Amino acid sequence: MRSSEKNTHLIKTEAVRLGFNSCGVAKAVQLEDDARRLEQWLNKGHQGEMQYMERHFDLRIDPRKLVPGAKSVITLMLNYFPAEQQQLNTPHIAKYAYGTDYHFVIRHKLNELLQYIKDNIGAVDGRGFVDSAPVLERSWAVRSGMGWVGKNGNVLTKHSGSFFFIATLITNLDLVADSPFTADHCGTCTRCIDACPTDAIVSPTEIDGSKCISYLTIELKDALIPTGFHDKMKDWMFGCDICQDVCPWNRFSKNNTESAFTPIPEILNLSLQQWEEMSEETFNKVFKNSPLKRTKWKGIQRNIKAIKL
Repeated sequence: MRSSEKNTHLIKTEAVRLGFNSCGVAKAVQLEDDARRLEQWLNKGHQGEMQYMERHFDLRIDPRKLVPGAKSVITLMLNYFPAEQQQLNTPHIAKYAYGTDYHFVIRHKLNELLQYIKDNIGAVDGRGFVDSAPVLERSWAVRSGMGWVGKNGNVLTKHSGSFFFIATLITNLDLVADSPFTADHCGTCTRCIDACPTDAIVSPTEIDGSKCISYLTIELKDALIPTGFHDKMKDWMFGCDICQDVCPWNRFSKNNTESAFTPIPEILNLSLQQWEEMSEETFNKVFKNSPLKRTKWKGIQRNIKAIKL
């Protein structure tokens, strides 16, 4: 067995041991087609107020500029689909935010994986990323043979749907690349497009981020959500799962096995009134390690006003 094959097998085996559900490899190259699509997307203003999407364009499309000497891009998936669901008549929160902030969880696993590589392979340069740098995670997932980009813009897999996080490890190791995923198994289905209450899916795989409920409730930093969206919020207080919930492929979603993603009880049980009456001090204490801290207490209160109108 060649060293590249041995090292690839070693890394994928350790990734599974660390709890990742999938691990794929692609050669580190410039993403020419993705560069054109990203430029068109930005020119249409679909990024809304997410100015960070406009920065470091050259780094987004070429991992070798992000990690000098990079030869391989390792993509990892971690399932977050919860066994427990929110109680009826509670304000909706996206499933990814039920438990501990995934950045903490995945960053720890990536550090462990990189240390394992250094201990067992040798002096290796590499950096792990999870929403922390300009990396086109979905493109690398497709190039690594892990799935395809569905009409809702999420990476879909035939075996477990789309409720998973995507992380990336860029390294100077020469690894065996997986075959890119070339099929599209969405077919003529348009359930996600039909179900989106804000018409954020403007065409298959093209999302107008400025209309997405996740953007409105998390990324948008304005004091108020535009009035034109108030009657379309569908009780979503933080994020949105509508386009995933209606996707037929998510009937194959399996409950996650990551203890850190155990739902915070308040997320499952608090009523709209209880959220409204929560003090900022209580919010900061209960959700200090939660993704909800991204929008802060003021953001939650703003979102509540929007769904009440």
